Amino acid sequence: MSSRAASVSEKAQADNYFCEVPNDPCAIVMFGASGDLARRKLLPALYDLAIHACLAPRFRLLGFARTEMTDDAFRDEARESLSKDGAKGNEGTLDGDFLKHLQYFSGNYDDSEAYARLGRKLDQLDQQGGLGGNRLFYLATPPEVYPRIVEQLGKSGLAKPKTKDSWARIIIEKPFGHDRDSAQELNQRVLQVFDESQVYRIDHYLGKETVQNLLVLRFGNGIFEPLWNRNYIDHVQITAAESLGVERRAAFYESAGAMRDMIQSHVLQLTSLVAMEAPATFEATPVRNEKIKVLQSIRPYREDIVAKSVVRGQYGPGSVKGTSVAGYREEPGVKPRSSTETFVAMKLLVDNWRWSGVPFYLRTGKRLSQPETEIAIAFKRAPHVVFHGEAVEPNWLVLNIQPDEGISLSFGAKAPGSQMHIHPVTMDFQYRRAFGAGSREAYATLINDCIRGDATLFDRADSVEAAWALVDPILESWRNDPAPPFPNYAAGSEGPRAADELIASEWRRWRPLA
Repeated sequence: MSSRAASVSEKAQADNYFCEVPNDPCAIVMFGASGDLARRKLLPALYDLAIHACLAPRFRLLGFARTEMTDDAFRDEARESLSKDGAKGNEGTLDGDFLKHLQYFSGNYDDSEAYARLGRKLDQLDQQGGLGGNRLFYLATPPEVYPRIVEQLGKSGLAKPKTKDSWARIIIEKPFGHDRDSAQELNQRVLQVFDESQVYRIDHYLGKETVQNLLVLRFGNGIFEPLWNRNYIDHVQITAAESLGVERRAAFYESAGAMRDMIQSHVLQLTSLVAMEAPATFEATPVRNEKIKVLQSIRPYREDIVAKSVVRGQYGPGSVKGTSVAGYREEPGVKPRSSTETFVAMKLLVDNWRWSGVPFYLRTGKRLSQPETEIAIAFKRAPHVVFHGEAVEPNWLVLNIQPDEGISLSFGAKAPGSQMHIHPVTMDFQYRRAFGAGSREAYATLINDCIRGDATLFDRADSVEAAWALVDPILESWRNDPAPPFPNYAAGSEGPRAADELIASEWRRWRPLA
């Protein structure tokens, strides 16, 4: 066995996952290769796939950006990023195998001659490496550049498969549009160049193990699906909490806010997975058909509903994990009197047979006390309490998405002793404990799926537009209504008081952040 094969085999066995059959050989063109997303997420994801034998031995990664850089300089930057990301201990594989597949190409995103040179470079790589004409384009650039890149890929002929046996695909990062109109316009421009089957709109939340396991939990186990309806579920809580502030994203965040950044994409994606009906098969079209039915069934937000069912907030100065932090308006690049929301809590109703009358409570925020993303299913209490004097807690089924992936189920049990005292206890399943430390990163999962041609975990054009159709009326209502006095929650807290009042008005309460 070669040293490369041995290192890959040992790493795959240690991490409990590998690819039995490597993917098609292909050239991956990463637009925005000199940027933060490429360094922090995409290069580590591709390296992860490489050491687990998921990339064909003949793959090539071609970084494309405006910054002038040599192949060696690009490889040096990649080596530094991967070492910071935890590639230490695999330097031999890193230097000897992965980095040699990396090359760099500089050019302006709207320069047709640059794309002609890119085409010639890809043809050369095909001849040298036997890549079969397969090409994956990844847009890791600012969103305003997307239309220019797509247009140039079309004009240069790179968007079409090179032969009848090859493929060309494109991954487009969120945000996909700024509202419904801009999303429709972007979809039109993309679909003038690419077929829908070639387009992979990525939301990295859908690549997380626990999110995928939600479908297995529901549709692969006979004990949960019979309870997954209005007869047994009291309400659903979906939380995406961050302890970080806006960091270096102030320019983006000022124009986006929590509603566009989190609710429209990540949180509504989780909502549709919780509420969807069983697909006929676990394939892209049936799964995505069921997801969009959920989005189309959510009760629209008229202006009077927004006032009663949606809360916005903005963090002020405070303390997170013992460290004093500035308020949002004091962050570099933020307007001194900014009305951008950094927190959203809302109630939504899914008007269909399964979920009629079951409220979904969603919340997301920055600079909260703990980073935590979870889906919590609250079951109805027993119809008759036979243990008088005992406060029996409701049963919870909780899917922890981050930071610790796992699933827990709570129920009441008699505490030891001569008296009948009921205490809540929990059965826990943790991915790390059950399967070791080898849980694949979300970006690695999704890039691997795209190379395989599996679009199940990616967004479709109609789904993106349906999500925007839900949040646009809320944003419009906010534009017409002055923001509440900001800041209205301290950094390091669990959000504004109005969010607690929203759920308390219906005799419920948020689950505390861990």
